[in-house]
Amino acid sequence: QVQLVESGGGLVQPGGSLRLSCAASGSIFRIYSMGWYRQAPGKERELISVITSGGSINDADSVRGRFTISRDNPKNTLYLQMNSLKPEDTAVYFCNSEPPIPRIFPWGQGTQVTVSS
Repeated sequence: QVQLVESGGGLVQPGGSLRLSCAASGSIFRIYSMGWYRQAPGKERELISVITSGGSINDADSVRGRFTISRDNPKNTLYLQMNSLKPEDTAVYFCNSEPPIPRIFPWGQGTQVTVSS
């Protein structure tokens, strides 16, 4: 199994920015498409951004133009640059493969992002 550790969340005002990181414990990370997911209170977890092993990106409509996913394969790390944050972006953010493969990438604890004035 590859452990995933998300970090970088916090409290930010509307319009602010945060950069999330996801550190993977194994280099097998490099061959998988990886995604950022989020789960808001009372809602199901949703996929918001995906990056393939080759660097192709696909974003959900809700974050397109504001969030940017990237990966550093030598560092086994996935990133999410979040700009122009809105209160509706408040959620716990997780990384995982896309599609999720829990037997290889167990879900981590996630990182809380709260957007509030």
